Amino acid sequence: MHMLAALDLATGKLYYRIRPRKRRREFLDLLKALRARWPGRKLYVVLDNFFPHKHAEARAWTAGSDVQLVFLPTYGSWLNWIEAEFAALRYFALNGTDHRSHSEQNAAIAAHVRWRNARAEPKTAFAPDSSIRSWTKYPARAD
Repeated sequence: MHMLAALDLATGKLYYRIRPRKRRREFLDLLKALRARWPGRKLYVVLDNFFPHKHAEARAWTAGSDVQLVFLPTYGSWLNWIEAEFAALRYFALNGTDHRSHSEQNAAIAAHVRWRNARAEPKTAFAPDSSIRSWTKYPARAD
């Protein structure tokens, strides 16, 4: 079983799907679901370099759908904000468990996602008080 997920930075909510396989078809289905959730807005999807993310079919669909795929550097998946969410999910829903079935495991994942989404907050600034911000040229936020 594989989990495909997206993190909405504006709300802090996690959207996911669990599928038996993780191929270009499942990835494209997730992109289409995200497009349907936010119609009429440009979507930026931050990704690692997993082959299905770069498949020609996915690239062709995104080109005509106002979706931009943003690829992280090789071995840079830790730069993706969603990785922290995956770590929390593993810690709270999967570590130390012995689920008897995929259904039971999926229910534990769903319960955790419902719990965290009920407490979600927008991801508006990373380290807003960091001294790094004083010597870098980050654009000012328009709140």
